[in-house]
Amino acid sequence: MSVLPIPASGLPDGAVMPDHTLSIVVPMYNEAENVEPLLVRIHQAMERYGQPWEVVLVDDGSTDATVSEIRRLAAHYGPHVHAVELVRNYKQTAAMQAGIDAARGDVIATIDGDLQNDPYDIPRMVYRLLSEDLDLVVGWRKDRQEGFFMRRLPSRIANALIARVTGVRLKDYGCSLKVYRGNVIRSVKLYGEMHRFIPAWLATVTTPRRIAQEVVTHHARIHGQSKYGISRTFRVVLDLVFMYFFMRYRTRPGHFFGGIGIVLGALGSLILAYLLCLKLLFAEDIGTRPMLFTGFFLLIAGVQMVTSGVLAEMLARVYHEANGASAYVARPQPAPSDNDGWLRPSRPS
Repeated sequence: MSVLPIPASGLPDGAVMPDHTLSIVVPMYNEAENVEPLLVRIHQAMERYGQPWEVVLVDDGSTDATVSEIRRLAAHYGPHVHAVELVRNYKQTAAMQAGIDAARGDVIATIDGDLQNDPYDIPRMVYRLLSEDLDLVVGWRKDRQEGFFMRRLPSRIANALIARVTGVRLKDYGCSLKVYRGNVIRSVKLYGEMHRFIPAWLATVTTPRRIAQEVVTHHARIHGQSKYGISRTFRVVLDLVFMYFFMRYRTRPGHFFGGIGIVLGALGSLILAYLLCLKLLFAEDIGTRPMLFTGFFLLIAGVQMVTSGVLAEMLARVYHEANGASAYVARPQPAPSDNDGWLRPSRPS
């Protein structure tokens, strides 16, 4: 088992961490070789944390020994290490939502399970969140340890595009290492590929002024394979389109669909009015003209854009939020023992 060298905590000299409870959420998929070194690393980073904390490991339907490793190590470390086992692979966003749902902390940190994020950055990010009264601190992998053309360049383009579309200016949307106020992240629901848009998503319930970014350490992958492929790019583009709509029109969706509908309906109405003038003023036969069908088509399409589009969007929002619909199904886990499930700092006698 390889363990990375231990850096300094990064907290300012004399800094006192405000009272809180912390949940560290780790979605994992086929990361059997990384479970143990990651937990070792987390416990090293949190050894002198001084506040109650827990780890929530989410197995996203792994096909290797990840779930058995999580079970073994959860039993080894004790009740502050919790397991959430999804019945199949729901992808990263749903796995992250499952971990957030299971987390109990006032503050929630999310981190990848591949050892590329460094748990030693978590205390510093939590301190900044609480001391500066923020709702979200986003990790920025300034010195990213990955290929330029296959990963870093596409990531820079994507970050610039997302920032422009959403209006939330960040340099690294894709970094999984983020620290949230629990009540804020619990106020939204994640689905699709929305985990990479969380800062923009949260900006709909808070304000960009309460979102900050922090330079974090990034390591090269040691074990396992990357789960990112070209197919994810297309899913991200589709979710970005939805994000643009939701952020601009979430409280007035009729303005979006209605605008398109009015344009289509106006074109259809003009065509039909023109044909009506030909019929009434010049007694021309318009029954076989293609423009007649085009006019009716545009008019009907305009009405449908206003009604069907708004109805579909609002039904989707009701399904995912008002009814408490979930994007995953998890296996039931035994209740915590007499220990309340937090690893609390030892107090001097």
